[in-house]
Amino acid sequence: MKVDGIGKDSVPMTPRVKCLLVDDLEENLIALAALLRREDVEVLQARSGADALELLLEHDDVALAFLDVQMPEMDGFELAELMRGSERTRDIPIIFVTAGAHDQRRRFKGYDAGAVDFLYKPLEPHVLRNKAEVFFQLHRQKQQLAHQLEELTETLRLNEMFTAVLGHDLRNPLSAILTAADLLFRRTEDPAVRKSASRMLTSGKRMGRMIEDVLDLARARLAGGIPLRRSETDFGLLVQRIVQEHHAAFPQHSLDVRKEGDLVGDWDSDRLAQVASNLIGNALQHGDTSEPVQLRLDGSHADSITFSVSNVGVIPAEQQPYLFDPFRGCSQQRARTGGLGLGLYIVQQIIHAHHGSVDVESGSGRHTVFRVVLPRRGTEVIKL
Repeated sequence: MKVDGIGKDSVPMTPRVKCLLVDDLEENLIALAALLRREDVEVLQARSGADALELLLEHDDVALAFLDVQMPEMDGFELAELMRGSERTRDIPIIFVTAGAHDQRRRFKGYDAGAVDFLYKPLEPHVLRNKAEVFFQLHRQKQQLAHQLEELTETLRLNEMFTAVLGHDLRNPLSAILTAADLLFRRTEDPAVRKSASRMLTSGKRMGRMIEDVLDLARARLAGGIPLRRSETDFGLLVQRIVQEHHAAFPQHSLDVRKEGDLVGDWDSDRLAQVASNLIGNALQHGDTSEPVQLRLDGSHADSITFSVSNVGVIPAEQQPYLFDPFRGCSQQRARTGGLGLGLYIVQQIIHAHHGSVDVESGSGRHTVFRVVLPRRGTEVIKL
């Protein structure tokens, strides 16, 4: 077996591709290689199926293989079956070359073995080159797409890492600003100064929530999932506390809370507080005030609890497939709340980390219902 290719001093204008030729007759290999040899094509030649398999172990990324059907010891069909059985070579396009008659059964056998085409001797040089060029171009495009995907993946990873570092480092100066604003608010009696300090505190806290959302996004994408600190948690008491906080923020809205069964489980209470706060806040902000937001907590099952939040109003059908996507959830909602569009995404990641599920039902009636199913026990963090 041998390899033909470009000389050491040659510089190909396009990326080189590898083409495997397998034939037990030296003169056939020489003729095929002469027809296919170019500066951008590296020709690999084998006199037997065993030699071909050895070459395939040595060379990665072969673009095309021409296999002679009739060879001693291992024919082309057997070689093709072995190639299809290996993950390393199963995707290499195979063209069978045969001097036999146009036997329909043989053609079917060849296609079953993984062939993409048959060529019959004597070969037409123009047909051979054109067929080979199609697969060479497809291979180059595949290589280019793989390279672009690798570059985009690395760019995305670096961007998310930068976002995580930036979000973490922003917390220190923001904390200093909030401390100064709080001190200013407490130390002065000037109404104008107190009003400005109050605005600074409100804006700073909102910015702090945005930073935490960004950090949660980075944790979910870079750290293999949002980490949990589990402990025995009463979800009913947790929701009641969140309801009291939202009553103060939305006095014009009312909340109807109904609890049933045992609502205690092994969860991260801080993370579930985020879940409850985000879902209740969304319902209050975007629901119709004509009826109360309904909260249902069902702990009647031994292995899990169900938490649902229902409000009057329907989410547009075109937005529903993207509700849990980061930044794509609802652009209109972000405009109204000043958030980043990460709330529902983070809710989903927290629930998945608890091995639970969250879904939404909207459009079948007057209400939109977010429903969370939360297993009571679990210690692992799902890798996302």
